[in-house]
Amino acid sequence: MATAQVTTERPGSPEEAAELLRSLGEAGRAVRPVGGRTKLDWGGSGEPIAVELETAGMAKILEHNEGDLTAVLQAGVPLAEAQARFAEAGQMFALDPPLGAGDATTIGGLVAAADSGPLRHRYGGVRDLVLGITLALSDGTIAKAGSKVIKNVAGYDLGKLFTGSYGTLGLILDVTVRLHPKPVATATAFGASDDADVLAAAATKLAALPLEADSLDAAWQQGSGRLLARFGGASAGDQAGVAAEHMRKAGLESVQTTDDDDELWAALRAAQRATSVGGEGSSAGGGAVLKVSGRVTDLATAIRVTERAEGSLVSRAAHGLSWIALDAGELARRATDIRDALQPRPVVLLDGPAGLRSDFDPWGPVDAGALQVMRRIKERFDTHRIFRPGAYLGGI
Repeated sequence: MATAQVTTERPGSPEEAAELLRSLGEAGRAVRPVGGRTKLDWGGSGEPIAVELETAGMAKILEHNEGDLTAVLQAGVPLAEAQARFAEAGQMFALDPPLGAGDATTIGGLVAAADSGPLRHRYGGVRDLVLGITLALSDGTIAKAGSKVIKNVAGYDLGKLFTGSYGTLGLILDVTVRLHPKPVATATAFGASDDADVLAAAATKLAALPLEADSLDAAWQQGSGRLLARFGGASAGDQAGVAAEHMRKAGLESVQTTDDDDELWAALRAAQRATSVGGEGSSAGGGAVLKVSGRVTDLATAIRVTERAEGSLVSRAAHGLSWIALDAGELARRATDIRDALQPRPVVLLDGPAGLRSDFDPWGPVDAGALQVMRRIKERFDTHRIFRPGAYLGGI
């Protein structure tokens, strides 16, 4: 049987997108929102898609309110473009995920995937920085929630609901985000250990100290690891020196500080993605990445699993979040062992060849009560069930 051809649509305005979705909903044609094509394989395979709905036609920075430290961005705006605009005013959107080939990650894709980078340590994730959101639903409705005012907390928080929804509930049209001052300088302290327990204990110790670090990451590969703490601002060098002393007291070796640290942190961000990921967001070359959500005290366990799988790890040490990169074939062969070793921590497959998802459930087990709530949310917002049907947990 011939495979149905996927068509591409690129609406040029929110109203055009809403009208398109109304007609697609009535026809029951499955839709996948598409931004920079850097994460197309994230989530489950789901049911066949009929239409890819590109957000590149809605790629304007609608507002940048420098005095209020807020901005309104359409979904198709590349994150790199927005950051360059904010930097001109000495500001930043405090999310620094890997940007993918050609720095193509868009604002809409970033929110839908709930992706983040090392700055999460100080500033939080997407849910902490999105103040408002505008959406188009499968019945053609345009919905808005939130505010441009940072202190506003009233109303139903669609921003948090749609963050991490992987394009399965509706189309993100624009978001209002909170900005922060961009540090005038940075400095990093880092130390090493080939003992997983020593590294994990040092990470736990530094995470509990009032160091005011912008980032605190641990990394592990081929039998050894590092702990890195980055600071921003005029006193960044002094703060890094204090952190370095704590690292020495925690038993780390080869402790150093540097203010030439951009490449160090770029490498950590890159380690969150499979090395074979290309512009289409597909890791067909054989790499896979698992995201493990645990506690700050779970780092040693994640390192040991990484070692047995002959992979590499990067971790937001104070948040218990780890990304394990490994060979997709190794993951397929040892899928049950790897997930069992990490239980009860949630383990989600991010990057990975399409065939891997038939051998390794990208989502893993989910509580029956939570799944029932998620199904109701899907029914409430995607009334025609056209947004990536079957791609979310439990085949939602």
